[in-house]
Amino acid sequence: MRSYIREKRIECGPNYLEVDIIPRTSAQDKGAKGKRGRKEKISPPKQKNLNDKNSHRYFRQLVSTNFWKKDLIAHLTYAPKFMPSSEKSALKIVKNFIARIKYLRKKMNLSELKYILVTEVGKRGRIHHHLILNGGLDRDTIESLWRMPRKKGQEEGEKIGWANVDRLQPDEEGLIALCTYLHKNPQGKKRWSSSQNLDKPVSTKNDHKYSKKEVAKIAKNPDDRAYWEKRYSSYKFISCQAEYNDVTGWSLYVRMRRDC
Repeated sequence: MRSYIREKRIECGPNYLEVDIIPRTSAQDKGAKGKRGRKEKISPPKQKNLNDKNSHRYFRQLVSTNFWKKDLIAHLTYAPKFMPSSEKSALKIVKNFIARIKYLRKKMNLSELKYILVTEVGKRGRIHHHLILNGGLDRDTIESLWRMPRKKGQEEGEKIGWANVDRLQPDEEGLIALCTYLHKNPQGKKRWSSSQNLDKPVSTKNDHKYSKKEVAKIAKNPDDRAYWEKRYSSYKFISCQAEYNDVTGWSLYVRMRRDC
């Protein structure tokens, strides 16, 4: 049974790259779809739960593909009197908030809203949201929209709770710190959803770039910055994780970025 090394290159917009360097066999190829070397958009996981490793990785790739310095993140909480009794009720409220943002962007002739919404439900049922969205609107304006619908006789609806909007601040690892913050220490469950107009990470496979001998050598010094920046010359090195399996051998997971 023939075995070889496959490079799976995942391009996440212009600023971030992930590379899986993994052992493969001819038996695995029989059940695989698609042609090597052809670019393919990565499909989202069926379960969009940030407690899940695969979902978190795709989430990180999707954020990096679609958002950067000029974009925003809103942190949204509920005052006790407006605390939703269920996740379903909370989603209805936050979707109305998103609809108001869409309406205002359209009114101001801004580009269509792009967003990723993270909803956290704590062990005691307390709910809050994080909303990553494209820039264009003033932060104070977005915060002011986190209100209940206006009732008769009111100039504006009551504040739902606390809202804080910040600019995204990529660091030497891009937006990975933000994604890790949104993922870590779940005290209940964290689910995410997104607008349908997001660009997808793009994957390309190459079965001729690495040999098993070369991968085994790299695994002895996976954080060789000079090596990786020569291999992927337009990127800066972030990290490389090497893993060994008694059956298949070494595999590598590399993360790269372009200058912020």
